[in-house]
Amino acid sequence: MVIVTGNVELECACVPAYVTNRPPFLNSAVRGTTKLGPHDLLRLLKKIEKDLGRTDGIRYGPRPIDLDILFYGKHHINSESLTIPHERIHKRPFVMAPLMDLVRTSTETDVEASWHSLSKCSDGLFKIWENLGGESLIGKEGLRRVLPVGDELLDFAERTHVMGILNLTPDSFSDGGKFQEVEAAVNQVKLLVSEGADIIDIGAQSTRPSARRLSVGEELERLVPVLDAVMKIPEIEGKLLSVDTFYAEVAAEAVSRGVHIVNDVSAGHLDPKILEGVRELGVPYIVMHMRGDPSTMQSDQNLQYEDVCKQVASELYSRVRSAEMAGIPLWRLIVDPGIGFSKDSKQNLQLLAGLSSVRREMSKTSVGASHMPMLVGLSRKRFLGEICNHASPVERDPATVSAATSAILGGAT
Repeated sequence: MVIVTGNVELECACVPAYVTNRPPFLNSAVRGTTKLGPHDLLRLLKKIEKDLGRTDGIRYGPRPIDLDILFYGKHHINSESLTIPHERIHKRPFVMAPLMDLVRTSTETDVEASWHSLSKCSDGLFKIWENLGGESLIGKEGLRRVLPVGDELLDFAERTHVMGILNLTPDSFSDGGKFQEVEAAVNQVKLLVSEGADIIDIGAQSTRPSARRLSVGEELERLVPVLDAVMKIPEIEGKLLSVDTFYAEVAAEAVSRGVHIVNDVSAGHLDPKILEGVRELGVPYIVMHMRGDPSTMQSDQNLQYEDVCKQVASELYSRVRSAEMAGIPLWRLIVDPGIGFSKDSKQNLQLLAGLSSVRREMSKTSVGASHMPMLVGLSRKRFLGEICNHASPVERDPATVSAATSAILGGAT
């Protein structure tokens, strides 16, 4: 196992240290395997730096990229050109923060023992991070977690972002059939933006129970004319677009036309090709929890939970891991607990009240996964109508406001 850290001068993430009259930079850590020895690896990293425009200059001064080897297995090296583990890790929060997000778990003794050995510190890396200030440093000290979206680097912890939903389906429970014509759809997007939406999510495939599944061609036939028209309106400038699809081909077509995010209710289950497809597209991917598919998600079998928060966290992380294994980095993933999907009303309420516990459960398996942005979609859903005794979805807006407030307090980003 080799861990390499790197930073690039971009407007995000970390304020500069040592020589401070330069732009903020993006810092990250990468874990991987190599057949190269440590010094050969260092030479390759220095070649990459040079190829990307780094020249000899002031130590710690401005440079387009800086690459360092933090760890190389359990090796300890102290040569003229290389020290491993890196000797200043414990003094650098901007290195420790992304490094800690690589750690799979803080509870498995064998993993902790490995990090303990690597860190040359009697307390291990977790204690070093805690002594530096730990999570309390994020949002302070110039440190921010960011999500690359389009040409931006978004800090989802800064404020809650609002997603407006545009349904192009004839049978949406909330507004089915209203926006199938291009003009009506465009007007709805303008309205959503005027009401404060940061992200517009466009879906042409129905996920209602028992809905007929569209083919790729049928979905694109609904989606493309609307998407092309939306891209032309001035109101969409500065806003983000996501496509609600589980098809790899639809995702690729949408991104080629300007969409920034892929939102997959099946998290790769209904079209496994979408994971590799999103990896190639290089866009954020929303991983949602659902059991089965829209036609089976509300079956008795799929509604069986002993502890809905724990099981959703576990099953959601398994899909996050599948996305990672397909090559989608953790810092391009957004999680969605899937309220209303494979849950009854009581389970939806338990999940809504337990969003923070979902994060805590995920942190037992992956520190980084527990910090991912979380999307919560609950507008006008049936369980809100059952609570308030409102059969009509349009009468559920006050309940939606209350539920959204609860979600935000629970950590929805």
